[in-house]
Amino acid sequence: MPHIPLLTPAGTASPAAPPEPAAPTGRTRSSGERGAPPRLHGGAGSQGVRPARPLDDHDRARLLHGEHHAPHDLLGAHPARGGVTIRVLRPTARSVTVLAKGLRARLHDDGDGLFSGLLPMPSLPEYRLLVAYEGDEIEVHDPYRFLPALGEFDLHLIGEGRHEELWTALGAHPLEHQGVAGTRFTVWAPDARGVRVTGDFNYWDGTGFPMRSLGASGVWELFLPAIGEGTLYKFDICRPDGSHTTRADPMARRTEVPPATASIVTASHHAWQDQEWMAHRGDVPVHRAPFSVYEVHLPSWRPGLGYRELAAQLPAYVKELGFTHVEMMPVAEHPFGGSWGYQVTGFYAPTSRLGTPDDFRFLVDALHRAGIGVIVDWVPAHFPRDDWALAEFDGRPMYEHSDPSRAAHPDWGTLEFDYGRKEVRNFLVANATYWCEEFHIDGLRVDAVASMLYLDYSREDGQWSPNEHGGRENLDAVAFLQEMNATVYRRNPGVVTIAEESTAWNGVTRATHHVGPDGFGGLGFGLKWNMGWMHDSLQYVSKEPVHRKYHHNEMTFSMVYAYSENYILPISHDEVVHGKQALVSKMPGDWWQRRANHRAYLGFMWAHPGKQLLFMGQEFAQGAEWSVEDGPEWWLLDPAYEWEGDHRGVRTLVGDLNAVYTATPALWQLDTDPEGFDWVDGGATEDNAFAFLRYDAHGSPLLAVSNFSPVVRHDYRIGVPNVLGDRAAWAEVLNTDAARYGGSDVHHPEPLKAERVSAHGRPGSIVMTLPPLATVWLKPV
Repeated sequence: MPHIPLLTPAGTASPAAPPEPAAPTGRTRSSGERGAPPRLHGGAGSQGVRPARPLDDHDRARLLHGEHHAPHDLLGAHPARGGVTIRVLRPTARSVTVLAKGLRARLHDDGDGLFSGLLPMPSLPEYRLLVAYEGDEIEVHDPYRFLPALGEFDLHLIGEGRHEELWTALGAHPLEHQGVAGTRFTVWAPDARGVRVTGDFNYWDGTGFPMRSLGASGVWELFLPAIGEGTLYKFDICRPDGSHTTRADPMARRTEVPPATASIVTASHHAWQDQEWMAHRGDVPVHRAPFSVYEVHLPSWRPGLGYRELAAQLPAYVKELGFTHVEMMPVAEHPFGGSWGYQVTGFYAPTSRLGTPDDFRFLVDALHRAGIGVIVDWVPAHFPRDDWALAEFDGRPMYEHSDPSRAAHPDWGTLEFDYGRKEVRNFLVANATYWCEEFHIDGLRVDAVASMLYLDYSREDGQWSPNEHGGRENLDAVAFLQEMNATVYRRNPGVVTIAEESTAWNGVTRATHHVGPDGFGGLGFGLKWNMGWMHDSLQYVSKEPVHRKYHHNEMTFSMVYAYSENYILPISHDEVVHGKQALVSKMPGDWWQRRANHRAYLGFMWAHPGKQLLFMGQEFAQGAEWSVEDGPEWWLLDPAYEWEGDHRGVRTLVGDLNAVYTATPALWQLDTDPEGFDWVDGGATEDNAFAFLRYDAHGSPLLAVSNFSPVVRHDYRIGVPNVLGDRAAWAEVLNTDAARYGGSDVHHPEPLKAERVSAHGRPGSIVMTLPPLATVWLKPV
């Protein structure tokens, strides 16, 4: 069989060229390889490969130093006088041969890893490269023969800062381009002089893989054939000053396990099974639905478990306790575990400490199938200064503000985002909806909102500059939060956004188009953490009962502003660390009294207007502060432990609180409506007692009575509404002093009949025995 003559740089067909040899030992082939180079039957002509016109010295230097904006103009195949010029950059290669239909042509070695030749061809061929290294030979597609793999519409949206699916345009995406399988790499680096892709596939030497600039968008792109899932990569960026920095992909959807920092090419193969949940999660607005949240730190909830192992345990545990939602502390990738996830470097990647992105999808899917919603903490307020991540990404402030006084976060040593730059705002807005759409997340709890809203946050006079109106409000951050909320709610029905906002900013949960008295539209959140209620109520219960009468208003003041926002009542991780003590350990008295206070407080909290959030470990009265290394003290629930019953009793109470709560619309249906609450007695200062009514949309009430004194109060008269006639009876539906919870079991076994004795401004009343340090819920029967 005739063989294809080898066109050599000498210009003659090599007479010694044998028929196509077998691949030498150690030869590797790409995943898209199609076998041996094609042969031409009948000869290919005898004209040799002529030298190509040499590169301009300036272009050559820029190309080799990774600072050329248009490497595709120099590399690959280009029409030339007398044929087609093909130029290849393959550092450390011994030779490069072009394989095309009817042609096998070895290129000239131009030095520095450059190979070129002028081939006698009438038009641009479809070709491959046979690259020979010391002891190895590989056949590959030439990345520089491909058109851009990112469309003009994507670039337009990126340029406008309006690409709501930015993760589909930037980052590393396995795909088929011009009939060839590979990965498209794209990155936004507007001030870079050049960008190269480096990774395990090129031994972390990106010299031969420069990216092209896609014009004014600031986006750089390169399609690499045969590169697929699992490939490690970074971007080698030439800064404006000519120095180089190697960076992880800001849009990486998977990362190495810290402390390693490379990005990983990934694609999802998870088949969702939560269609029923997704179809109905938005049937009832969240502020009119039961909403009881169990907050968890996934790495420490059960130390050592990954996402898939957690999926086998967490949904069942949360469902048994009756919580409607789980809130996960930040799951986005972060380099330092001690930050608990609040210093994020990989905004688009679930932390690889616990598994792959699809493993995380598996966990969310399992929670949904158990009927449990999933909220994740989201941190757009700041990012760390790691020199492989976002800080001065392309050599100049890019994600952070260009003004150092605006960029530096005074509390955490981190950098604040530049919310006024449209591409940065796009990065964050798209990130919010990314978690909802790609991982079916049901809610975003936005961290540290107050630090975003105020220019003078944690800054002294002279350390900040006012806005254009002379005020302290960060107008760029306000606009960003409004856009984020509007976009998330428009694209993801049934999702809720929650603000951790610790000031009196007006309109946190007001619609963005409703302008308030301060001249601002609402921020557009669905719920806001009630930090004031948390601080005041914990201050109250930490006091000895004999002193509580002097702090009575700390338990009632929250109702002055309860309907100014849509609130959630948080007992979060922040309240049980750093010397603040666990919830039960905040309580005064002996062990029995501390547990009783703990139970009474939870009963008060669950009955108070607003949704509830409880951090892990507090559901069984763990006495120690949370440890990120050790997690909850599960051994307290071990039947072999002498005092296991004390802790299991509190856990049983939490389950019952959630069960009665979920089944009683009066406790959640009108959380944001003043018609849903009425004080019975908010002024029993000497008794340390509180009594109030909750109503549902049909007027059906629940009476909540709390006694924060360690004494039994007999013959305690409470005014009640005339809902079922003036002789209606009221039955206990929950009593935190019940024996099964570890209490003294002072209770009312039979319903209490209302008497025609006026009390608390009502014509009827009941006479109760108030258990010590307890909360009792009653309903008319």
